[in-house]
Amino acid sequence: MLSTRIAASLQGRNIHYAWIVAITTFLTMLATAGAMGSAGVMIQPLHEEFGWSIGDISSAMAIRLVLFGLLGPFAAAFMNHFGIRNVVVTALAMIGGGLVASCFMTELWQLVLLWGVVLGVGTGMTALVLGATVATRWFTKRRGLVVGLMTASNATGQLVFLPLLAELTERYGWRYALSFNVAIIVVAMILVMLLMRDHPGDLAIGAYGDREVTLSPARSRKFSALLLSPLSALRDVSKIPAFWVLFFTFFVCGLSTNGLIQTHWISICGDFSVAPVSAAGLLAVIGVFDFIGTIFAGWLSDRYDNRKLLFAFYGLRGLSLIYLSLSGFEFYQLSVFAIFYGLDWVATVPPTVKLAADNFGREKAGLAFGWIFAGHQLGAATAAFGAGALRGDYDTYMPALQIAGGMCLLAALSVILLNRPRTASPVAQAA
Repeated sequence: MLSTRIAASLQGRNIHYAWIVAITTFLTMLATAGAMGSAGVMIQPLHEEFGWSIGDISSAMAIRLVLFGLLGPFAAAFMNHFGIRNVVVTALAMIGGGLVASCFMTELWQLVLLWGVVLGVGTGMTALVLGATVATRWFTKRRGLVVGLMTASNATGQLVFLPLLAELTERYGWRYALSFNVAIIVVAMILVMLLMRDHPGDLAIGAYGDREVTLSPARSRKFSALLLSPLSALRDVSKIPAFWVLFFTFFVCGLSTNGLIQTHWISICGDFSVAPVSAAGLLAVIGVFDFIGTIFAGWLSDRYDNRKLLFAFYGLRGLSLIYLSLSGFEFYQLSVFAIFYGLDWVATVPPTVKLAADNFGREKAGLAFGWIFAGHQLGAATAAFGAGALRGDYDTYMPALQIAGGMCLLAALSVILLNRPRTASPVAQAA
């Protein structure tokens, strides 16, 4: 295989193949995140073309976010059983097919099926759980940095493509914008098929930072065991208080980021006469600073107490959302918010992944984080639907921003309940 030849060539140059897997994963998550982020551009064009209410469209987007999160634990189990590459290729095919089919939809139920179910399942199998699984399997050293890179690709990809998608939508229509997404998905699929490997043991090497060869874990042959493994993992990790703290804080993370700002930002700005392209440009600014902030958060998580990092990140995010709700949405105020909020967009992910690995062990960390990430997306779905409902009732998004800010401050306080892991937990020992 091409990957075997590349690995041998890199080994002679003292470069670990884990970095090729990391780069491939980074680009894949960037591509799928672009498909996720396009939802923010779709709301107004779909409302204008088909007459569907913003509430109905938001409901379909909320279903997508719920499935995006709930698939996380099962995506980790699928990767353990079928292999990372097979799962990712299947997911990319679903995303690409769903995007193509949605260009021909004419009924609301088709939007729910394609954007709610098909894209929800496809993107759910290539979400942050993919990055966490790759980082845990392929890296012992620099794991926090790698998680930061993966998280940055996922979050930034949902934002940086928006100005281009908004421009394509405004000039040529939303179907042309989706065609661009399809092309990116196809490129990602080719890279995964050529370069992705499931485990360091497949190449007879150890994880980055390990001197000994890492053996590939045995795979269960029973499909029933595959489906039950996420539920078994939930039963085990739910006995540890740290799981519920991380689940709640990540619920708030989703509620205050992609569920609220990413989904409704263009509509929020539209209430203050900010043009869609300009609003999408501000989201791109958030994405650029998110890239910087998340990688820096990964670097910090390798060196400092991750509990203190989470306390700071959630607290600062809450203050930024409250500031936005009280601002006048002038250019200067929006620019300050975009920079400050962008640095903290998903900086919470690397510390959360590190704390999950510390509390639940390497082998179960992927499944445990999958359930924690499910909390993230439940929070996102709550905000996607709830913000739309509040906008309809009060004719403004400001209550939604203030509620999200208050929840972030509560999440910051709840981090105090976490104890510093001293030894492996019972779950980790059982693993």
